[in-house]
Amino acid sequence: MSINSTSSKGSNKLENILVIGNGGRENSLAWAFQKNELVKKIYLIPGNAGSERINKCERIKIDINNNNALIEKLDLLKIDLIVIGPEIPLANGLADFLRKNNYKVFGPGKEGAKLESSKSWAKEFMRDANIPTAKFWKVNSLEEAAKIILSSPMPLVVKADGLASGKGVFIPDSKDECLRATESIFNGKFGNSGNVVVLEEKIQGPEVSVFALCDGKKYILLPTAQDHKRLNEKDTGPNTGGMGAYSPAPLITHDYLDKIIQDIIEPTINELNRKNIDYKGVIYFGLMITKSGPKVIEYNCRFGDPECQTIMPLMDPNFVFLLEKCSMGNLTGKEKINTSNNVSGCVIATSKGYPHEYKTGFPIKIGKVDSNGCQIFDSGTSLSKNGELLTDGGRVLSIVCQDKNFDMVFDKAYKNLKEISFEGIYFRNDIGHQVRKNYSMEI
Repeated sequence: MSINSTSSKGSNKLENILVIGNGGRENSLAWAFQKNELVKKIYLIPGNAGSERINKCERIKIDINNNNALIEKLDLLKIDLIVIGPEIPLANGLADFLRKNNYKVFGPGKEGAKLESSKSWAKEFMRDANIPTAKFWKVNSLEEAAKIILSSPMPLVVKADGLASGKGVFIPDSKDECLRATESIFNGKFGNSGNVVVLEEKIQGPEVSVFALCDGKKYILLPTAQDHKRLNEKDTGPNTGGMGAYSPAPLITHDYLDKIIQDIIEPTINELNRKNIDYKGVIYFGLMITKSGPKVIEYNCRFGDPECQTIMPLMDPNFVFLLEKCSMGNLTGKEKINTSNNVSGCVIATSKGYPHEYKTGFPIKIGKVDSNGCQIFDSGTSLSKNGELLTDGGRVLSIVCQDKNFDMVFDKAYKNLKEISFEGIYFRNDIGHQVRKNYSMEI
């Protein structure tokens, strides 16, 4: 994959980059940035135990909510570009604050981040822009929700309105399950994120992720991806933040992507402009491919996780320039990302109990892994006092590989997983089953 963009106009240098976040997504971004020879140093706040294993990378211990200390540190480090990974600092307006202090930032401001931080706002946004999505109801009480649920011919999808780390969506099989899910949200399962509940009609079809890098007016698309949200094999069990992914998604043909652009992506950017929202960052379109066409399930205001880990190894060294151009509003509209013959896949190794309660602090053992076209991005790790790698999250490691076809990719990924162990390790064996010729769901 090569990017037809070799330099960033209007930029004198791109030597020192700051990545904010502590997951596999941020480590994969840093890994992609370090490939550019002009980049001298990449700082991560706070990063994780795997961050400093990446070339040119250094972790910084500082509270991003301490505005004065943060700006003082950024000035000292002479930061040329800031990339904000997670949704919470974006929803809290960190990008706005940094821009006011004259920093180039890739990441939307607080208003743009509402696409993710409020599901009801996003649904109303789609309705106003005539963007295809499932029918929905915004409810403020269990009593109000019960009337809608009980009168519906089918069970409804139940969503906490605010941020819930990818765990605030319930897809019940019965009306009783709908009511229980709604009650748990209103009873504080997700804190203030559950003050409002969104009920949606249940639509059917495969899901796909599309990413648009946006400079406020223009955009460029990354390769498509498919994520595996459900915890267990055969796509069963509770929703998670993501158990694995692959890219590109063969399901999305060139013609079908044109339809997505026409019906969803461009109307989204046009509506942001109509609302005077200057969106400089990535827009994640979580889509369902229904019989009546593509529909938006959700927006995210950041790179997906684990889709980001899957896509970043496909980026060439000039990828970082695209983010800088977006931060400056400098896309020409002529930039292109040309896919090579390589495809990529990612499998997530999690702690026992994820996405519910789980224990951390277990030693991680990594044996002889195949590093040819493979990466291991730490997602939730820390170091003990004596430097031993420990589990420190629900999603612990992202095992990523690239090759000529998906069978080769996942053969390598699962071979590497046999070399990794920690107490309670869990992963799905069927990631990429849609595109693996040598895999049968009956196995």
